[in-house]
Amino acid sequence: MDPNLLYWKSQGQSLFSRLQIWVNLLDPTHLLSSDAEIQKAHSLLGGGENLNIKDGQAMTLSLSSVHADSGAVLPLVFRPAALLPISAPLVVASFLPHSSVKPALFWQFLLQSYTAGFNYANRNSSSEEKKTTSLKQLLLIAGAVSYATCAGALPQIVINRLGVRSTPIQTFFRTIFPIPLSAALAVFNVLIVRSEELETGIQVFDANGNPVGLSKAAGEKAVRETALSRAALFGTTAAVPNLLVLLLKRTRLFQKNSLLAAPLRHISVAFVLGLMIPVSFSLFPQLGTIKKENVEEQLQAAADGRQFYYHRGL
Repeated sequence: MDPNLLYWKSQGQSLFSRLQIWVNLLDPTHLLSSDAEIQKAHSLLGGGENLNIKDGQAMTLSLSSVHADSGAVLPLVFRPAALLPISAPLVVASFLPHSSVKPALFWQFLLQSYTAGFNYANRNSSSEEKKTTSLKQLLLIAGAVSYATCAGALPQIVINRLGVRSTPIQTFFRTIFPIPLSAALAVFNVLIVRSEELETGIQVFDANGNPVGLSKAAGEKAVRETALSRAALFGTTAAVPNLLVLLLKRTRLFQKNSLLAAPLRHISVAFVLGLMIPVSFSLFPQLGTIKKENVEEQLQAAADGRQFYYHRGL
């Protein structure tokens, strides 16, 4: 089992401990380390019974930059610490009340493309024999991005194509409808991009960290947990700022100074996104568990306890 997974097994089983770890791992300064420094830090950790968690700096650098299945350094833009600085402008722009459909499609395309890339780079790749991406997977990702782009711009499309002029209806499509839509598209993105894990299964480990085999049940659980965490991330990021601005618009201050609504929306979106990233990452353990009776029969005989372990991905 990879040193990163061994660390999550020993240190990251409670929600509070996971939250503390992720707050540390999401420090943007980790992005300044070179690939050589990251690989060196990962190799210093050892593995198995010789896992070295005393070197905190090496452990942090490895957890924030190395894929737990392949042991390869993650692409810079798809490391966890890069999620906030890259996605925040895209999320803010995608929630803007655009005047036409084209800008809405453009920002949705950038946002959905980046989230698909992030989901794919941080997937569970334990079942993949080849390091190259298959044509089928590329087509699925392209299709998911295309569909999610059009669906994400749906509120603007409805307002423009139907010529909606009613203020209550515009408020609904610009403020209320994006909340469930954002959560649903986040779930859709994860399910499609990581569909291979549902088809082939993912590696499960026994209590000693030994690989047992591929389990589709564990793959389904890992993808479902990740999809729920993304729904919490983007659904909350859409809900809090939109509802906050909607309520504040009724106050005298905002009725007299309508220009205050836009900067407040932008700042609150970025702020809530920044708060929700570590929270959403912490909702489920990185090294998840699945009961012995819930996996395939051929794997149950290899269990030396009541449960198996699996890498959830991110």
